[in-house]
Amino acid sequence: MKNYAIILASGTGTRCQNNLPKQFLKIGDKTILEHTLDIFETNNNIDGIILVITAQYKQKAADLTKSYKKIIKITEGGETRKVSSYIGVNSIEEDNANVLIHDCARPLLSQKVLNECIEALKKHDAIVTAIPSSDTIIEIENREVINIPDRAKLMRVQTPQCFRLPLIKKAHELSLNDNDFTDDCGLVLKYNLAKVHIVEGDINNIKITYPQDIKFAQYLTNIK
Repeated sequence: MKNYAIILASGTGTRCQNNLPKQFLKIGDKTILEHTLDIFETNNNIDGIILVITAQYKQKAADLTKSYKKIIKITEGGETRKVSSYIGVNSIEEDNANVLIHDCARPLLSQKVLNECIEALKKHDAIVTAIPSSDTIIEIENREVINIPDRAKLMRVQTPQCFRLPLIKKAHELSLNDNDFTDDCGLVLKYNLAKVHIVEGDINNIKITYPQDIKFAQYLTNIK
């Protein structure tokens, strides 16, 4: 069964305080987009990559990624992550495949975690990558704490999130008119379509959100 990676790169990156979307900002000599694509391009288990990006920057992405042999499609994303994910999933024309949905803003995903996700798809229909929470999480309402959940039962979700293609397509079809969306695994659970298996992620698989995250990524990778 083929393994397709869907890279979601439609975000505007406003919190990075830059004129360009954060996927075009650089860590060392490469953009975040290139670093993320490299992970999947060099993995022997990945058969194809679908890049979902804002229409305004589609040509810029195409020019930047000409050397990537595994990119089979660059498609325009939607106004929300949910719509972009839907577009990416439905751009796969095969009846059956494995789909790995990954945030472009996570350029430090390790090959170890990626391979463990692919291996887990041999036994499970839905996979979420997550790490234990080192901080206590509080539930609030009107700026007041109303609950402190048991930290041992909480994990921090990362990507990739991985699925059998028919399953994630069905989840998106059922939720077409549903705006109560957290992520793709949340849809699978909401409609009780499958159990979601956990693959332990990596604390270094950070999401680039703020300017200081780029400096931290440079530190983690020893890129100057």
